[in-house]
This record gives sequence, C-alpha cells and structure tokens, in this order.
Amino acid sequence: MQKRILVVRTDRLGDVIMITPIVREIKKTFPNSYVSVLTRPQTSEVFKYNPYVDSIITDDLSKESFWDVVVKIKEQKFTHGLLVLPTERAAFQMFFGGVRKKYMTGFRLYNLITFFRGVSRKKYRDLKHEADYCMDLARKIGVKTNNIKVELFISEEEKMKADKMLIENGVPLDSFKIFIHTGSGNSAPNWSEDKYLIFIKEIINKFKDKNISIILTAREMTEKFLLEIKNLNYNRIFNLTNVLITVRDLILGISKADLFISSSTGPAHIADALDKKAIVLHCHRNVSSAKHWGMLNDKSVNLEVSEDYCETNCSKDKKDCKFENGIQIEEVLNYININ
Repeated sequence: MQKRILVVRTDRLGDVIMITPIVREIKKTFPNSYVSVLTRPQTSEVFKYNPYVDSIITDDLSKESFWDVVVKIKEQKFTHGLLVLPTERAAFQMFFGGVRKKYMTGFRLYNLITFFRGVSRKKYRDLKHEADYCMDLARKIGVKTNNIKVELFISEEEKMKADKMLIENGVPLDSFKIFIHTGSGNSAPNWSEDKYLIFIKEIINKFKDKNISIILTAREMTEKFLLEIKNLNYNRIFNLTNVLITVRDLILGISKADLFISSSTGPAHIADALDKKAIVLHCHRNVSSAKHWGMLNDKSVNLEVSEDYCETNCSKDKKDCKFENGIQIEEVLNYININ
C-alpha cells in the first residue's frame, strides 16, 4: 500500500525550512510514497521546484478557511501525518481530514482527542539541532537517517531572473556581494541598527580596495538608519527591500550572495539551504543557540555569545538579554574573506 504522507508546519520562514530534510528523507526511504506539505501561503514558496514534494496545501489560518483545508486534506487520503509544530487548529484539520496515523511534537490534551501520538523533545535537555528534532517525527514512520541538511531549489529561469534583478538595481554582478540582513522580526536576539551602521562602516574601510557590494534586505530598517546609510556616500550599498517582496524574491536575491550576514533568523536559514557562506550571530540560551539553530553547511560560521558573558551580563531568567555587546564587530570582520 502506498504511503501518503502529510508534513505540517505553519509557523515562520526559518522554522518551515527545517522540514525540507524530512520530505527528502521520506522520499529516499519510501521512493513510491506521495508526500505533501501543509504550510502558510507565503512560506509555501520554500517548496517550489522541490523534487521531493508531490503537492502543497496552504492555510492562511483564518477562521473562514478551516474547513477548506480539511476538504483538501480529505481529498488526498493521507495514511500518515506529521505535525511538526503542534497547533490545535492543524490537529483538528488532520483529524477531520481523515489522516490515519498521526504524530505531533509534544503532548497536549488535543493529542488524545484527535488520536495523535506524541514525540517528546525532552524539554530540550538533550539539545540538538531544530532540523534533527523535526526529523524525529519522520523516524517514527520508519525513516532512518542522520542527514538533516536543509535545502531549497531554484530553476534556471529563476537564476536568470535573479541576475536581471541585480543588474536593474545597479548591483555589479562581478562584485563580491555581501548581503546584510539587519532585522530579525523579533525571532532572535540581534544587534541594534547603530551597531550595524558601525559594522558597515568598518567593512567599507577594511575592504575599500576590493570590488564589493553591500546589499541590505531587512524590511524593518528605519528611515533614520537608511538616511545614515545614505550619508556614508558609498555608492556600493544597495537597499533591495522594495524588490524582494515575496519569500521567493528573497530566496532568489540571497541566491546571488557571496556572503550573507545576519542574526539567527529566517533569511539566514535561506542562505544555509542555498549552501551560501554565512556569518550568523547567536545568543547563548539553549533554544537560541548555535547548537539548536546554527548553520548546517560547512561554508558558514556560527558566532555565539559566550557563556561567561551571558552569565555575567544577562538576567538569570535570560529575559533581559544583553546581546548587543556579546559579539564584537571585530569578531565578525575577522571571518570576512574576499579573494
């Protein structure tokens, strides 16, 4: 009997990228299986051109669309369902959609009501990478793997579109392109814009004789910050936020990076999945650490606030995070190599 498997994750961009290893390893384990993903409309673009995904179901999480999603699930007659981020909404959608064997992360009352089997993360005591925790659900249905490499796929036509986008916005294709994403959407501790401004100045000074371009991609950038960037009078800084509108646009933009720099946030995981060199800043706390959310490709560098700094400067409950001075600009500069 064919395995028909639904993998569900309806949260943020970086989180959704963490299930790309699951669909690959399911297909490699069960080549004749049918694999579908359920995610939000904007993050569904993560799975475009993915050869391991047979169909994509989207849920905008509105009250009105609940039963529409149930109908789509029911139509595909899934034998197995993996609810990677447990939500009551998705649990009941899978239940009413007739998914037979269902697994979710953790244990909740609605586990029992909707006949899910829980998969414990053991309160993160045995800390490992988020992609590895996600893979634990696939292991429950017979997948045996330690390959948790995240990945995205881009068509040849899209590669040409990405080149065209850079050319039309004045970015020289032959330059060393440093993408800097200053925002995090409050998903991870981050430097302030003031520190990013100093950092960009230092890059310009250190590599003034090199053919570099600095590309800014964060929508959260303030007018004040952008004005200060403009006042640097450096004609190789490009703000592409008005061009990188959708998740797919962002993927195509980052695909052209020679180096990507940010805190631990969704665009960093895009860079990782595209096998781009990245320098990513991490908090020391378990759930924000490099061990849990670090870049997986061997080109990248994970910089983490030290335990000593964290214990000395942050509050005991870690709610008051002093991340700003936990990683110094010079540390990051030392890992930028331009040939």
